[in-house]
Amino acid sequence: MRGTAIMAAVFAAAFIALYVAHSVGDHWVQSSCQAAEKGLPGWPGRLACARHIFGLTVTKCAVLVPVVLLLRLPVTVLGLALALAVDAGTHYWADRRTTLAWLARACGRAEFYSLGTPSHPTAPATATGTPAAHLGTGAYVLDQSWHHLWLGVAALIIATV
Repeated sequence: MRGTAIMAAVFAAAFIALYVAHSVGDHWVQSSCQAAEKGLPGWPGRLACARHIFGLTVTKCAVLVPVVLLLRLPVTVLGLALALAVDAGTHYWADRRTTLAWLARACGRAEFYSLGTPSHPTAPATATGTPAAHLGTGAYVLDQSWHHLWLGVAALIIATV
């Protein structure tokens, strides 16, 4: 059994690697087509989301494996595989969009979810009343915070399994 300090160091290194890879995979590796289509109903949306998750998981492996090897982290193949599977599954679940929108409504966060969109009562607008350019929406913030939660869970799995 590994010591607590070693497990804490593995958790920290794994989380940092996963967080960096997540940002790259979600914003640089994901294609515009995947981003636009992953929330569509039926097979077109499912397949676009699956392609995104595949690229994201490959990116996470490409970042995580060198960290594990170069830092000589005491991890197991089972822990890595389980962590990446949990991360991929929860990421797919949220990125289908209707699921995360449902969760936001169920948690009383529907108004925040719609923040920054035309459906929000205080939608961003210019002085002339036309839509204003902005970066991000409440849906995006809730999406990213959901993913960050599961990156923490994945890092904990890597450190303890």
